[in-house]
Amino acid sequence: MVDVADKLACFQAVTGLEDPDLCTEILQAHGWDLELAISSFTSSNQSSASTITSDSDPRDSLDPTQSASSSGLVPAPSPSIAWKLVTLPFSVISGSLGLVSGAVGLGLWAAGGVLSYSLGMIGLGQGRGGESSARLVSVSAAASEAMEFVAAFERDYRTTRPNFVGEGFMDALQRSRNSFKLLFVYLHSPDHPDSPVFCERTLCSEAVAAFVNENFVAWGADIRASEGFKMSNSLKASRFPFCAVVMPTTNQRIALLQQVEGPTSPEEMLTMLQKVLEESSPVLVTARLDAEERRNNMRLREEQDAAYRAALEADQARERQRREEQERLEREAAEAEQKQKEEEEAHERAAREAAEKEAARARMREQKALSLGDEPEKGPSVTQVLVRFPTGERKERRFHSTATIQSVYDYVDSLGCLEVEDYSLVSNFPRVTYGRDKQSLSLKEAGLHPQASLFVELN
Repeated sequence: MVDVADKLACFQAVTGLEDPDLCTEILQAHGWDLELAISSFTSSNQSSASTITSDSDPRDSLDPTQSASSSGLVPAPSPSIAWKLVTLPFSVISGSLGLVSGAVGLGLWAAGGVLSYSLGMIGLGQGRGGESSARLVSVSAAASEAMEFVAAFERDYRTTRPNFVGEGFMDALQRSRNSFKLLFVYLHSPDHPDSPVFCERTLCSEAVAAFVNENFVAWGADIRASEGFKMSNSLKASRFPFCAVVMPTTNQRIALLQQVEGPTSPEEMLTMLQKVLEESSPVLVTARLDAEERRNNMRLREEQDAAYRAALEADQARERQRREEQERLEREAAEAEQKQKEEEEAHERAAREAAEKEAARARMREQKALSLGDEPEKGPSVTQVLVRFPTGERKERRFHSTATIQSVYDYVDSLGCLEVEDYSLVSNFPRVTYGRDKQSLSLKEAGLHPQASLFVELN
């Protein structure tokens, strides 16, 4: 249901009144009933209907030499584009529910001039509890009826013809909306005597067929079929052949721009179609531009969203890289700190072990020096021992001839001149190595008495 502003705009467009206050007062006087207000206003200014009718003989009306006035045609009023709003029956809408939401996107195509003429539901009886007892036409059934009509029309008439779409009315209406074209509707009555001649000479004429195919979406139906019958009731078809030009508006309504009832010549049909197309062209162009603007805005928003997402992803990537770099630096710093700590601990441990080792060696030297006792005075039972070290340093001491070679080793160890413990005492002439296996021999037994010269040989 349109709001107050739309009702005011529609009333101004139809009546031609520019004073919004006056239009508001008229609408308020009729309880904001747009149909009642327009009907009340137009009843005093418009005496004829806009439906094109012909009471003359079909053969005369099909004569291209006859004029519109001689054929009984009544021209449509020029001020308004849509002269009638038609409420579609729910049984037709249910065949393709896509238009209910799709038509809303069109907005008020016919806002430039609308005579609100709401038709009641056709073919919908009320069952128990207010529920509809009418059998709904499914999408497949509506499309099947349309394809059967197209096949029959192609079979019965020439190849030059309007390209009727093989789909239900609501789908055809949606197609016209998407292509920003008007919908040309033809309701076919096979039993009517004027139908064959009209189809052959008017509808299938090269000029009319080409004009319809180029500028309209064409939909046709047999009134004996379910959807064709319902549409003939909705459009108030009283004579056949019946043609109409409609466009979608909002909710469950279509705008009936023009209709032709009865026999009509190709020239009259072409003139009517050209006039409707010319009058509705600004609305179609506006709708197309609005749709293009919406598409551009949507594309711009998508591009902006894509740019925002790309920027956000780049920021997130940089933040992630910065965080990873920071974590790496922190990890390396922690590893370096841990390594330094381990090195310091190892250094402290080595220093402690070295100190402990040096202390142990000092105690050992002291113990061995004490075990040697005092150096004896010179005498026949005293052996003079000279010890040379690898550094060239010499040490000399007297021992009892009965002292063991182990005592000489203890003397060398007590001096602290060596950093190693694995060494041997060797004599030059003759060269004899006094290893650990000979340490129990006395100096005299080893042939080192009364004096001996030994040097330290590192193992």
